[in-house]
Amino acid sequence: MTVQSKTMSVQIREGRLRTTPSFLGKIIGSVRYGDRVAVLEEKSSWLLVSPPDADRGWIHQSALTVKKIVLRPGEEDVRKAATTDEIALAGKGFNRQVEDEFRSRHPSLDYTGLDRMEAFQVSQPEVWVFLKEGKLEPGGGDR
Repeated sequence: MTVQSKTMSVQIREGRLRTTPSFLGKIIGSVRYGDRVAVLEEKSSWLLVSPPDADRGWIHQSALTVKKIVLRPGEEDVRKAATTDEIALAGKGFNRQVEDEFRSRHPSLDYTGLDRMEAFQVSQPEVWVFLKEGKLEPGGGDR
């Protein structure tokens, strides 16, 4: 589906631009909080965007807003900006404050495993090795 000249703002600290409309798509660039992007195409919940100073790529719609963000963030402002994970969790009614309250109400629970999972990161090359070895094909936005 083609979108008529629509401009949006990046509402997360850093968004990844991908070759395909999928979280498994190869990362080809990035956009930062407050950047304005032109939306060229829409596919399910993915948008093909063209930033002013980078190659076009696909980004999930949750990383963008129609509101114009006029702030040009400094280091402190970027730290205060919501991350993709925080936006997703807030959409489900879960954020840092809710987590802190839950922990205070349930002090006997062991969060070691959860903390370890949250800290775990997989690099893009590791994702591609996993996909190749498992003979998996990254899906697109229509799935």
